[in-house]
Amino acid sequence: MTAPTDSGSDDEARQMPIEVVPATWEPGAVPGRWWHPVEHGRIQCDLCPRFCTLSDGQRAFCYVRQNRGGQMVLTTYGRASGYCVDPIEKKPLNHFLPGTPVLSFGTAGCNLGCRFCQNWDISKARDDDRLAATGTPEAIVDAAIRTGSRSVAFTYNDPVIFAEYALDVAAACRAKGVRTVAVTAGYIGESARAEFFAGMDAANVDLKAFTEHFYRKLCFAHLEPILDTLAWLKAETSVWLEVTTLLIPGENDSEDEIEKLVTWFHQHLGPETPLHLTAFHPDFKMTDRPATPSSTLARARKQALAGGLKHVYTGNVHDPSGQSTYCAGCGELLIERDWYRLGRWALTPDGKCPRCAKTLAGHFEARPGTWGARRLPVSVER
Repeated sequence: MTAPTDSGSDDEARQMPIEVVPATWEPGAVPGRWWHPVEHGRIQCDLCPRFCTLSDGQRAFCYVRQNRGGQMVLTTYGRASGYCVDPIEKKPLNHFLPGTPVLSFGTAGCNLGCRFCQNWDISKARDDDRLAATGTPEAIVDAAIRTGSRSVAFTYNDPVIFAEYALDVAAACRAKGVRTVAVTAGYIGESARAEFFAGMDAANVDLKAFTEHFYRKLCFAHLEPILDTLAWLKAETSVWLEVTTLLIPGENDSEDEIEKLVTWFHQHLGPETPLHLTAFHPDFKMTDRPATPSSTLARARKQALAGGLKHVYTGNVHDPSGQSTYCAGCGELLIERDWYRLGRWALTPDGKCPRCAKTLAGHFEARPGTWGARRLPVSVER
């Protein structure tokens, strides 16, 4: 099938599949989606709000999407920076199958340019620098089952930029009863958003700050599309949602900004959506800033709880109290955590508080998982 032309609508152009992969393309290169042709042989990517316009041979900001002969190509399909079994709490997800293992992987590149990126060696890598591992969707779900993983997470770099690969893996997972998790910045275009998240059972979305200035200065992106994605996820989907904000000293950790974030969060995502406040450590192009003090996380958590949020967690620090789960009704300790290890488990088999019978928001099984803090690299190649 040939590439879309100007004779069709934009929606048709974005969704039209291209089934033939030229023999000259390298492994990992496949026809991409969510794009349309524009003038002078260029194409526009519609996958994320950057809407990169590409001449023949040019790559998008994310690096892994490219114009080849007037059609979009994803260059990282089936290639990963590695596959590893992690605790689900590391994503972080505290209300989605606690204690269970999750098979995690990412590719290369990113559609944000965060100067503080904690995974910059992956997100800023060129697609041939780090992608030594390979895996078909079927091999990945088989590896998940083999390792006892209850879910597969698209993480380490943003799965939005390798959506075609992620969705094929998600379909293979669904066919065999394995859940799927997207760890993402939520920077995705409206034309791709519904289909991408339809493949996901849970998501942790990075809300990196609550000012446009921060997003422009430190992420080379914009705040509004992320807020749109978050509100849409909560209102229009059944995807289990948790949110993470990395607090950077002097940039997004003020009481005023936390208050605005919490107010918006409560109004649009509800009081029982979990919020993770995590500690920054100097990395990539922000080595001049100190690590986030534990006192900042404790203050921000206290402020968020006072603002009406019921499940607020601290991360990247040792804080069992701030990482444990309490009943939103009566405050009873329901799930005790020490880093990624679970302690007391007080939930009833049907996911309720034993003291006041309030249902804990999330996805829980009758018993907690026992994976603990282990990190297990695996090969999924057949």
